[in-house]
Amino acid sequence: MQALIKVADDFLNIRGSFKVGGLIDVGTQCSLVRRASGKFVFLDSYTLSGKVQRDVDALTNGGNDVEAILNLHPFHTVHVRAMHQRYPKARLYGTARHLSRLPDLPWEKTRTEQARLHKLFEEDFEFSVPRGVDFISANENVHFSSVLVLHRASRTIHVDDTLMYVRLPLPARVLGFRDVLLFHPTLRQALEKRKGAGQDFREWAEELAAGWRDAENLCAAHTTALTAAQNRGASVHDRILAALEKVAGTLR
Repeated sequence: MQALIKVADDFLNIRGSFKVGGLIDVGTQCSLVRRASGKFVFLDSYTLSGKVQRDVDALTNGGNDVEAILNLHPFHTVHVRAMHQRYPKARLYGTARHLSRLPDLPWEKTRTEQARLHKLFEEDFEFSVPRGVDFISANENVHFSSVLVLHRASRTIHVDDTLMYVRLPLPARVLGFRDVLLFHPTLRQALEKRKGAGQDFREWAEELAAGWRDAENLCAAHTTALTAAQNRGASVHDRILAALEKVAGTLR
């Protein structure tokens, strides 16, 4: 099942299916963003189909106006090939792990975790790479870190795994608990095995909250999107700080 969420006029979040072990659907995402130039960029990859594909084609001149695909999470590789095949003219960017896992694809040399990539797209986006944690963990089950992106015009954060937005089930909502923003539960395993790693992560998270304090929307990979129109609770800034306090013990 695919769904297209209009977060803002220039920011569309596409929700898709991803089943663990072929049984449990934890969902996934990509986002389509219109740049100030009028061209489009995909944040992450997903195999589009049906009405979502038709809507995207109508918006992007049959895909001809898609100029780049930015793959932001080292361990999100399943849909990369299909996305490139659907938009072969778009410049293809990925992390070091994308390039090593799919070496036959025509990757740009500049990787999405690198500052020079962030400079290329600075007219529209800000990027942030977590500090104090392994960006690409040696443990294939630790998917904590990713490149976070802020689209300034729509005040939207796109994030995979690092932050998770969870809408709580009905019994919790009856008790007054509606939703929560959390850091991914693999934080403990992702922390670099050195003194000061926890403090480095805390400082990064505090800088993220302060630097992106005007963000109103947050699109998270395996959960759902928090939009300004639906937000009945704290601001994204305050939610990030609250999530940080929940992991204070782990960081210590």
